[in-house]
Amino acid sequence: MFKNKWIFLLVNILATIVFFFLFATEYNLLHYINSLFYLCFMYLLFVLLMYTVRGGFFDGVTYGFRRFNSEFIKRNDYLEEWREKPLPSEKFNPSFYQVIKFQGLALFIVLVLLLGIYYLL
Repeated sequence: MFKNKWIFLLVNILATIVFFFLFATEYNLLHYINSLFYLCFMYLLFVLLMYTVRGGFFDGVTYGFRRFNSEFIKRNDYLEEWREKPLPSEKFNPSFYQVIKFQGLALFIVLVLLLGIYYLL
């Protein structure tokens, strides 16, 4: 991952410009705002999913499926390794979450600023 969050933000904005020139039917500010919205929306959905995983929402479901799998498929495994596997919230990477959250919020701020410019002009 990028070490500098500002360079990564610049890469995201440049990627939005590339998508704008490749897929826009007209080259105006509204279509650029639309392409920025798509990228921002993906980031924000990913942040919300990571927030849910971090909170442990899927831990019980994962534990239940692992237990069901170990009971249903009788293996000659007496160590019960399914109990020692980390749950989704234990595999959570907080630094990656912070980078993605910053990108989503920064792109959202840029989106709101561009919407303000669009509606004021």
